[in-house]
Amino acid sequence: MSTDTRALVATESSTLELAGGGLVALSLLLVAGGLVGLFGLVPVAATVGGVPFATLLGAGLLVLGAGVLGIGAASRTGLVTTEPSRSAGLLAGGVFALFGLVVGGLIGAFALGLSTFWPVTALLVGGAAGAATVLPREDLGSTLVPGSVAIVSGLTFLSGLVGPGWSWPVGDLSATLYAEVAIPLLAAVAGLLAAWTAAKAYGGFGSRGRQLGAYLLIGANAAWMVALLVGLVAYVLVQGFAPMTRGLRFGLFVQPWTWFYFPPIEEYVVISGPVVWFYWPFVMEGVALTNEINGVLPAIAGTFWLVLGAVTFAVPLGVGAAVFLTEYAEQGRFTGLVEVSTNGLWSTPSIVYGLFGLAFLVPRLGNTTSILAGQLVLGFMLLPLVVITSREALKSVPDAYRDASAALGVSKWETIKSVVLPAAIPGVITGIILGVGRIAGETAPILLVMVSDPFPSAAAQVVQGSFRFTGSFPFVAAPTVDLVQSSSALPYQLYAVISAGLDQNMDFAWGTALVLLLVVLSFYAVGIASRVYFRRKLNQ
Repeated sequence: MSTDTRALVATESSTLELAGGGLVALSLLLVAGGLVGLFGLVPVAATVGGVPFATLLGAGLLVLGAGVLGIGAASRTGLVTTEPSRSAGLLAGGVFALFGLVVGGLIGAFALGLSTFWPVTALLVGGAAGAATVLPREDLGSTLVPGSVAIVSGLTFLSGLVGPGWSWPVGDLSATLYAEVAIPLLAAVAGLLAAWTAAKAYGGFGSRGRQLGAYLLIGANAAWMVALLVGLVAYVLVQGFAPMTRGLRFGLFVQPWTWFYFPPIEEYVVISGPVVWFYWPFVMEGVALTNEINGVLPAIAGTFWLVLGAVTFAVPLGVGAAVFLTEYAEQGRFTGLVEVSTNGLWSTPSIVYGLFGLAFLVPRLGNTTSILAGQLVLGFMLLPLVVITSREALKSVPDAYRDASAALGVSKWETIKSVVLPAAIPGVITGIILGVGRIAGETAPILLVMVSDPFPSAAAQVVQGSFRFTGSFPFVAAPTVDLVQSSSALPYQLYAVISAGLDQNMDFAWGTALVLLLVVLSFYAVGIASRVYFRRKLNQ
């Protein structure tokens, strides 16, 4: 005798779930198509499979609208089993009313030619959309407006009323709405509204339907945020990769190792051999007339010294202040005042820090722009964030750790040093990572206090010489560190390129932007690796 346990967990999808799932998939496909068109990856005037892209969007919206209206009608007439509420709710009515205002304005201004009275049609359509959502039962109220919008939008695109080449001057706003924006944007918005409705229908409306609709909107929002970040990085990578890697050469080459003069034959003897050669001009050269390919090495070196100095200045001070305020100071007006001050300083615009550095630091540091002034100014900017995040990390350490250490007779400072700080290090590092990402891309402060020539030919020689033994006391000579000199930095160099005009410098600008992005991401990578390392140490 056989026992089939799969029957205990297997379920079959109902007709309503199949229809709702299909409409959700079609809606998300239209949203993706709208976003692709909005970002110009597939222009509105292009053809896909021999069919104009705008026509495809219109046909999809027409099918989607008919499906949404059909599923609402089937629910209302009892053809499918659902559990709708009495109304779709005021929130849905407000959203659909707002969308109706926009669509009504477009119809009145463009389709009907009401150049002055288009707000009347906007108000009428918006009010009708809100009433059609709130007054009927939920299954009709949730489907009537999204389905109608999708059908009207689809017919508009299919009829060519709004197609490639279409434009609409928006009244007195001195702006013009073009088809390249209007068509994909309307398709994406209509698709998103229909997706929400289809998800509700998939759950049979009611509380389960509203929950699925909310999940879909939240998921779409999260996906949009991730896609936006990935798209931004990918766009910079695509635009800047070719300029950044131009002239890159590496491999095994045969070159002279040494040579000497050999008297018997009265000629020089050259001994050649294989050498590993790596040459990346964009990141190993500066800007000079003799360079075949100009690079950003001085700006990379300036950014490195800038971030290193700011972190060295701000992290010990910030972590120490956080330890004192959290572990030693009484929680009262003083700590409250410090919290308000640090929050205010973190929100202060960066140009204010730059102006402070120009007025206070530059005259006291040789009266010239310098790396040291830039490090201090960015250190001031980083300090509030280090204090805030370090305090939150210290507060998150359970008091049981402190109590257990005190019960063993360990002093307060030893408890902080051996128990509290190690447990708080991952949070502290997270704050430092966020701060470094901000200061590495700052332009305004270093514009005032650090740079003089935006396109130097060589990197600043901050460390000159090396450790060596000498014949006189103290018998060891240390290298000379010169921070009171000007230097360029990647964000300022990018700003200078843009200011000079992008027509002739577009490749250099994209290459610099990609290098800046990689430098910031490398700082993030170091910080994340440190955080993971300390978390593993704590879990051991």
